Amino acid sequence: MQIKFSKYHGAGNDFIVLDNRDNKYKKLNSSQIELLCNRHFGIGADGLIKINKAKHVDFEMEYFNADGHIGSMCGNGARCAVLFFYQSVAKKKQFIFKAYDGIHQATVHSAAGNKGIVAVEMADVSQIKQVKNAFVLNTGSPHYISFVKKIESIDVVAEGRKIRYSKPYKREGINVNFAEVRKDVLHIRTYERGVEDLTLACGTGITAAAIAAFYSGKIKKTPVKVVADGGKLSVNFNANNHYTNVILKGPAAKVYSGDFKM
Repeated sequence: MQIKFSKYHGAGNDFIVLDNRDNKYKKLNSSQIELLCNRHFGIGADGLIKINKAKHVDFEMEYFNADGHIGSMCGNGARCAVLFFYQSVAKKKQFIFKAYDGIHQATVHSAAGNKGIVAVEMADVSQIKQVKNAFVLNTGSPHYISFVKKIESIDVVAEGRKIRYSKPYKREGINVNFAEVRKDVLHIRTYERGVEDLTLACGTGITAAAIAAFYSGKIKKTPVKVVADGGKLSVNFNANNHYTNVILKGPAAKVYSGDFKM
């Protein structure tokens, strides 16, 4: 099988994007997707996105983790999918797309060359659970947020893996985020399930950490400015009893396109 792909990243969180509107990649199995995402034997990426045709929306984003299994919502992947659709199919500013957790709206704020600034409306958050000194919430994917000091010194892979494979989370998995607030700016590093490693940015994790920082009083105003290993993003929302109109905004870019023979 010949795979025609594009490679994108959102703040360093990288994805293989396949135009599957004609269902040509419908039969790709988990082993093949895992190979495509393998950084030594394949193209290499944190995940793979199929752009599918869907009724009543611009497109459907079908997301797979690097381990080849279907994933839940991916915020940076969504921003990359929107930029792909903007560059390849329809140059308009507003999009509506379907993802794992439902319907989302998105805006392309600027685009030049291979780069763009893309904002995606994320899921509302109605429940935040405090576990010891950490917070657990779902922003389309489940996240564990631990606020720390000297975030650069944290062994994200070792410490994240301990939590991700601990008894409460081992079966379903959870993304583990370490966050620190400095001068009203949220710094974050994330261990992602499905990748089972540190990623340079995680959109749903950034969103979850921003909400947890506001909920706990560590951040007192929106939009929340966020610095991940791969770049700067922002999260805006309305906070009452629930967190609504949640918007993740940041950079996305096309890296290259090519063909891969399976």
